[in-house]
Amino acid sequence: MKKILYNADFITLDGENQNIEAILINNGKIEKVGKEKEVLALKDSKTEVIDLSKKTVMPSFIDAHSHFFAVANDLSQANLNNCKSFDHIQNSILSYVKQKGIKPNEWIIANNYDNNNLQEGRNITKEELDKAFPSNPIVLKHKSGHSGVLNSKGLQMLNITENTIAPDGGKIEKKDGKLTGYLEENAFIENIKKIHIAPEDELIKNVKLAQEKYASYGITTVQEGYLTKELIPIYKKILEDKVLNVDVVAYIDERYEDIIRKEFANNIKIYKNNLKIGGYKIFLDGSPQGRTAWMRTPYANDENYYGYGTMQDQEVERIIDKAYTNNLQILAHCNGDRAAEQFIYCIKKLDKNIAKIRPVLIHGQLLGVDQLEDVKKLGIIPSFFIAHTYYWGDVHIKNFGLQRAEEISPAGSSSKKQIVYTFHQDSPVIEPNMFETIWCAVNRKTKDGKTLGEKEKVDVMEALKAVTINSAYQYFEENEKGSIKEGKNADLIVTDKNLLKIDKDEIKNIQVLETIKNGETIYSL
Repeated sequence: MKKILYNADFITLDGENQNIEAILINNGKIEKVGKEKEVLALKDSKTEVIDLSKKTVMPSFIDAHSHFFAVANDLSQANLNNCKSFDHIQNSILSYVKQKGIKPNEWIIANNYDNNNLQEGRNITKEELDKAFPSNPIVLKHKSGHSGVLNSKGLQMLNITENTIAPDGGKIEKKDGKLTGYLEENAFIENIKKIHIAPEDELIKNVKLAQEKYASYGITTVQEGYLTKELIPIYKKILEDKVLNVDVVAYIDERYEDIIRKEFANNIKIYKNNLKIGGYKIFLDGSPQGRTAWMRTPYANDENYYGYGTMQDQEVERIIDKAYTNNLQILAHCNGDRAAEQFIYCIKKLDKNIAKIRPVLIHGQLLGVDQLEDVKKLGIIPSFFIAHTYYWGDVHIKNFGLQRAEEISPAGSSSKKQIVYTFHQDSPVIEPNMFETIWCAVNRKTKDGKTLGEKEKVDVMEALKAVTINSAYQYFEENEKGSIKEGKNADLIVTDKNLLKIDKDEIKNIQVLETIKNGETIYSL
């Protein structure tokens, strides 16, 4: 069906057509852009003509990195997002247990736990969890996704004892030889996979709710940031039931490539029922707010602690080379500058044109400004979790000192070097709120109201490109998505305000009124 959108304020992100007045959509594509009179002249009796009453129309947002299934799965778990104390955590979980009717010995899973926000100023212990929840195994998943705390029953269910040896790149915390219940990095990530997920029918319902959440923020292309073997059955069900109305790009756990390739043979680099396999994902360190990011210089107040890496150089080189050989993309989680150094070093050592697969450095919180020249030369795309400036900026000042913290997510320096970069929210770590992310990039304010790195601010247009046309480029989709241009997908959003024409402090308050995917409305307020 044909549609004409007119009487709108268009943001095209296409230099050739910046002053258009109307667009014609046909068969999911943008067929014509131009002046209102010439576009309206193309209507026929079956064309839907939509007067947008001066609202703003712009390209839909493209999620450069998140964990789509985790967003869905978290909907079945207790949410500790606003908890400020141990008592608050306990009361929130007790309400959840009552609501869900959880019985003794059944797992209690809680997400969005963040010790940085607690008035106690430390992690809760297994003893404190045992006292509050003596009859159930329980895990509190840290908001970063890189650590968590379990009670004694939870540790027992996972067969973790004082004698359990943590895997390389992981930690099982002990105090005076006794387990505290705290696990981080590989010790946490590998064990959390063993805990059951919700029933299949509940998960499918949650997947539908998750994609509606993304669409409500104007996002029509979403990332599955780590497709593991445990997720294969649910993704097969998602495809069989044709659940998706947003595009999902998945990055796989290389260890299980053979089975993933077998099950999703039709999805390798090609969308089939809205899913495509984009490449591989590796983790080279942890999180700066969790003090596990791998640094070249020590953390503040601890001259002997640098965080740590999670993979050996030889293994990193092997997987990068495999990605190059198979012409698949490689995404590397690198928060600390030492982890970024490892990724850069391994790419250099291979001495191949790795730029052809557009390698992505995920998060890059503490990517050094001095490392940007190598990033540019090697064709690495940094995808910055820019909202760290707001959510954990004050924590980064504490962990790294003001001077180093002011350079987190160095988007301004990247712009000056004309590096293609993107922004993301790493959902479910935070909501996939793109306008908030743009606000963070142009203002760089912390929760305490400090400006964190004046020179690393970017202008509104640069921030907008980072979540549209640049993200399309990251996915090799710049010819199909990211701007309003003839021949591209009709992936659009309608908003109540034009972010280019309002005070930059108001950008976070912009409302998405409608989200359009391939010419069809998938969300409306």
